[in-house]
Amino acid sequence: MNITRAITRKIQDKLTSGKVLVILGARRTGKTCLIREIIKQTNIPYLMLNGEDFRVAAQLENKGIEEYRQIVGNKKLLIIDEAQKIKNIGKILKLMIDEIEGLTILATGSSAFDISQKLGEPLTGRNISYNLFPIAQCELTETENKIETASNLEQRLIFGTYPELLNLPDFVSKQEYLSELVNSYLLKDILELDSIKNASKILNILRLLAFQTGSEVSFSEIAQKVALSRNTVERYIDLLEKTFIIFKVGGYSRNLRKEVTKNSKYYFVDNGIRNAVISNFNTPELRNDIGQLWENYIISERVKYLSYNKTPHNSFFWRTYDQQEIDWIEERDGKLFAYEIKYSRSGTKIPKAWKEAYPESEFNVITKDNYLDFVV
Repeated sequence: MNITRAITRKIQDKLTSGKVLVILGARRTGKTCLIREIIKQTNIPYLMLNGEDFRVAAQLENKGIEEYRQIVGNKKLLIIDEAQKIKNIGKILKLMIDEIEGLTILATGSSAFDISQKLGEPLTGRNISYNLFPIAQCELTETENKIETASNLEQRLIFGTYPELLNLPDFVSKQEYLSELVNSYLLKDILELDSIKNASKILNILRLLAFQTGSEVSFSEIAQKVALSRNTVERYIDLLEKTFIIFKVGGYSRNLRKEVTKNSKYYFVDNGIRNAVISNFNTPELRNDIGQLWENYIISERVKYLSYNKTPHNSFFWRTYDQQEIDWIEERDGKLFAYEIKYSRSGTKIPKAWKEAYPESEFNVITKDNYLDFVV
């Protein structure tokens, strides 16, 4: 399946910007393939380097501007894949972009932890960042019709949408791919990031988060269950966010004393990763967590859609102490939009407390019948 990524054109339009363009995303989301596709469609002279090659790292580390000029030569586009692997990469790129006239740099990274540390501060005002997720439904609509989308929905709830996975022929291959991805790539990145020795603790935390999808998460409760300190659990969960495995949604509160905002919810960037973590690839009719799968899928797809469209917004969940709740709140242009996410509608109504506190807000229920309008 040949899919044009949503950020392709945006990056192509900036290739002569004289800035550092940064593509951030988890391993295997297609960053290198995206770069190769961009290269095919440009006539700009380029140099492509791989940050994971120790010879490249040695070539770039601790050099002066004249040496960088020699490396770049007459090329106008410098591409560095997995740039976070190079020591002091932020300072190196700042020096290049400041001193080499007419140069644009395109860098990728699979860890926001490393990228924010190594690219962030030195390049303030000089870089443009793009997030690359597993394939989004808004990208898939370019290659499939609504009948095909409907027939593929259950598989996407179970296996997610990592690019390579979409081309695998059967369920067994997809299960093996996801299990290998979790154990050999995603966890490996986390362990390397912070010199963590105990992968089983990280995996146990991920499992607990998977079972609590759509519910508020208590760091203290998780710490007790995995026999770690609360601070360690908080640090590990932060690393899971910065390696693009999970993302956080905070609680909304503006008017009511009884609104809950203390804890956050965590969702997986991809449903397939969630299911691999708990080793459950059963079909929807055999599961008791279909509501969680649906909520995770819809919210992750909405996040992709908002990111790719650069839509200014704030997002939250909402709940009161007497258990009135709404899954997803968006604040856009000074207006509130509330969304309840249900696999089947079953008479869902707007919570009374929300309606009274925020009468000007819009309320919608997102189901299998109308979800495409929400994520495409």
